Amino acid sequence: MTEPADEKDVIIQLDDVKACPACGEQRVLKARFVHTWKNMQGKAMSGLREAALCPECDRGDPAADELLALFAVDEKLGINNIETFGALVAAWVESVRHQKADETLLPDEHEQWSGEL
Repeated sequence: MTEPADEKDVIIQLDDVKACPACGEQRVLKARFVHTWKNMQGKAMSGLREAALCPECDRGDPAADELLALFAVDEKLGINNIETFGALVAAWVESVRHQKADETLLPDEHEQWSGEL
């Protein structure tokens, strides 16, 4: 997957997207984009972030629901829906861009993924 050039750039992957690790469902797409945040000292930081659209886990989020509805109607994403897709994926990425980690879940996640190799 290519790297985004700047903060406005979003790279979308529609093929070979891995299953969701949380529920096992096949994810619909993956997006890679530049993400900025402030560290504990208030300094602006920048890095890459990836988000994947899962039809099970993301259900209920308005931006995700609209994008999932498009795939339900046009699974192969025909040329007639490409502009609609662009607008919906942009709205979804913007909503994901503002999501923050639920820090109350971090200790359980750490426990789940740590251990002997």
